[in-house]
Amino acid sequence: MSETNFECVPLAELAAKGLKPDTTPNPPIVLVVDDEQVIADTLVVILKQAGLAAIAAYDGESALEMALLVPPNLLLSDVAMPGMNGIELAIAVRNKVQDCRILLFSGHASTTCLLEEAKNRALDFAFLAKPVHPKDLLAQVFASLIDDADKLAA
Repeated sequence: MSETNFECVPLAELAAKGLKPDTTPNPPIVLVVDDEQVIADTLVVILKQAGLAAIAAYDGESALEMALLVPPNLLLSDVAMPGMNGIELAIAVRNKVQDCRILLFSGHASTTCLLEEAKNRALDFAFLAKPVHPKDLLAQVFASLIDDADKLAA
């Protein structure tokens, strides 16, 4: 078995070359889920431009798989989706990733019944109505993440 030696480079030498270590903390991860790919991808771009790590999924089942592989800090999901709807996804993610914040959105009036059903089961998720202005979306996302950080610090 051969031994591998790695050369150590002093930090001063790296700094002289204009290189410095990355000390920025990892941004929160937002899992965006919408069966309309254009909407999911657009939201990911908006969130990334705001400095967040965002990934998209286009159905509930794949979103749940992603959440198990890369636990998100926030799930941002459409409610009305074929197969696993957003509320079912939110419940499944909450059961697997307990500290994940949930923010649901929808443009369908029919989702009111689903949200009421969730509230009756003592599952109160934050909700945004579509269409939502990017500024309002970001305000709600950051409020959810800050609320999460406050709870962790307490």
